[in-house]
Amino acid sequence: MDWQALLLSIKLSVITTLILIPISILVARALAFNQFRGKAWVEALAMTPLILPPTVIGYYLLVGFGQQSWLGQTLQTVLGTPIVFHLSGLVLASLLVNIPFALQPIQRAFEAIPDDVRDAAACCGLNRWQSLWKVEIPLVWPGILTAIVLCFSHVLGEFGVVLMIGGNIAGETKTLSIAIYDKVQAFDFDAAGIMSLILLIFAVSTLAFTTHLTKRVGVSRD
Repeated sequence: MDWQALLLSIKLSVITTLILIPISILVARALAFNQFRGKAWVEALAMTPLILPPTVIGYYLLVGFGQQSWLGQTLQTVLGTPIVFHLSGLVLASLLVNIPFALQPIQRAFEAIPDDVRDAAACCGLNRWQSLWKVEIPLVWPGILTAIVLCFSHVLGEFGVVLMIGGNIAGETKTLSIAIYDKVQAFDFDAAGIMSLILLIFAVSTLAFTTHLTKRVGVSRD
């Protein structure tokens, strides 16, 4: 069992989820409640990772943020750390790939809020941020919970894009899915099977937990 790869995968999932969910809440709310020119293009761009192969995304990140590029050199100077073949690159790639998994369920939850509810909040004197925190967040909580689980689980099993931008450096950028690939390449199917089983159990457990919790939230709200 490659414990370093497992811990790195969990760390990457936690960091990505903590960054992406708050951003997705604000973007989803803006898309759900506002009409503006170019909105369709913004929504299409956000959903692009669903149909674009992860290796293609990884290739463009590799070229765009590599040390040979102006952007990569600038970010390395500012951040003091390289993007490519480093944890920061894995985080960047995971954020881009998982935007639709975080954004879509939250946007749908916001769109389901009746206009009367927002109007009542405004009549009670709540400003935009108070309405978001006290009224809207409790209503879209099942969507946020779904986004958290989808995002966390998808990052945990991500393979192509993290391999492209992170390489396969043990202890630094080698995630659990890459470790499984290595074991298969080495014909160590027993080790690959154990690690794959861990991902399978985690995926089924988190989905079951989310479904149960979402139903409980729905029942308590009724």
